[in-house]
Amino acid sequence: MQLLTHTPKTRTPWNKGKLTGQKPPFKLKEIWAIRVRLQINNRLRDLALFNLAIDSKLRGCDLVKLKLKDVAHGNHVLKRAIIMQQKTHQPVQFEIMEQTRESITAWVDYAGLTSKDYLFKSRIHDSPHISTKQYGRIVKSWVEQIGLDPEDYVTHSLRRTKASLIYRRTKYLRAVQLLLGHTKLESTVRYLDIEVDDALEMAEQTEV
Repeated sequence: MQLLTHTPKTRTPWNKGKLTGQKPPFKLKEIWAIRVRLQINNRLRDLALFNLAIDSKLRGCDLVKLKLKDVAHGNHVLKRAIIMQQKTHQPVQFEIMEQTRESITAWVDYAGLTSKDYLFKSRIHDSPHISTKQYGRIVKSWVEQIGLDPEDYVTHSLRRTKASLIYRRTKYLRAVQLLLGHTKLESTVRYLDIEVDDALEMAEQTEV
């Protein structure tokens, strides 16, 4: 009697062909490509959102809940702001650069926002501000517009962008920790993947 054997089916891994782990920050040329595209298309809200996401280095959950009064006194957008983080319940300060202040002012004037209004209102009646999911979809649309793979970038890519640039230029890890609002330095090290990158950079500079 012949026994029938069944070849077990192999499952395709969920992450096959996908990047896992930390998503990369945006490079300078990618930042300007997105910014110029938004300016050309007169996307005032998206330009303000994009610029503020980079400058503030905030998590998506904090960024979408910003009100005008958090970043401005009256109609005057501040050069520096401070908010309480939802995740850590710790305050964090951030700078608002001139081009970001200009884009926020243009959006506020266009939308007719008051100090108590959310900066980025939702068009859905049940939500007072855009959700983190909607923010994620917006980011992916920006990425697609400049020809990048939207699977490679998430909202945290924007949070990491300026922090990564600052570290690359200064190597001042403590400053980056403060800017990101991390309570532990180890969190910043893991967040930026700097140990691996620094090791490779030193290796590239060493000839044998």
